[in-house]
Amino acid sequence: MDDAPQPVSRSTVTNEAAAPAVVAAAEHELIYGLDDRPPLREAIFAAIQHVLACFVGIITPSLIVSGALGLEAADAAFVVSMSLFVSGIATFIQARRFGPVGSGLLSIQGTSFAFIGPILGAGTGAIAAGSSPTEALGLIFGLCFLGSFVEIFCSRFLHLAGQIITPLVTGIVVTLIGLTLINVGMTSVGGGFAARDAGTFGSWANLGVAALVLVTILALNSTNSPLLRMSSIVIGLVVGYLVAWPLGLVSFDNLAGLPLFLLPIPFRYGFGFDLAAFIPFAFLYLITAI
Repeated sequence: MDDAPQPVSRSTVTNEAAAPAVVAAAEHELIYGLDDRPPLREAIFAAIQHVLACFVGIITPSLIVSGALGLEAADAAFVVSMSLFVSGIATFIQARRFGPVGSGLLSIQGTSFAFIGPILGAGTGAIAAGSSPTEALGLIFGLCFLGSFVEIFCSRFLHLAGQIITPLVTGIVVTLIGLTLINVGMTSVGGGFAARDAGTFGSWANLGVAALVLVTILALNSTNSPLLRMSSIVIGLVVGYLVAWPLGLVSFDNLAGLPLFLLPIPFRYGFGFDLAAFIPFAFLYLITAI
């Protein structure tokens, strides 16, 4: 019998301290656990990836509302900038714990597409009644501000909802949220709202760039390198921009003349209120809380 030591693969490690972690990693393919702290280099890549992944979702509702209300470029830029600013502050609060405040999880706080319909209805209705676009914006902010108290109030009683809302119900709701986001993803694949306005939605150039980005991200996620997997979205977006630029799909013309930094100005557009417009806002805040 050959008594020479045999090589041991990673899957056959039996060290009592290492085995649970190895098994968990093998089953879930997680690079890091919930309470792990990645090295600074990998943490920076992960942070940039999160910012780029959520960037479009945060600014798109602001762009849609600004375009529908006919805001000037400076006002539209301010609304977009403040959406990013507030999202960053709210995400920082949620990602940490300050007593009873904050979840302690990486919960990205951004704008919701669910509110676009009521917002556009209230804003365009105010403009039709004689208000200016900025006055309509003040009405929207007033409705959102007061509507947020509906969700704040409901949050005190959500623990009681567990007796009615079972895991099956919440699972179906989460699944439906993912299904509704398909529309957002397919709109981006086709070229976005700008491509719809230009009549180029669904062109081969838009579809080709989207497919290249998707394939790049999937290929990097299939590698054994933790760094490439963590930075797959960053690299995929960079590849997409490098290809889209010479195709004429990237333009910074609208940024000319706009300031590089914008400071928050509280109540810049004032606050307005309309009871008829507030009712759908209240229902939406109740639904998002649930």
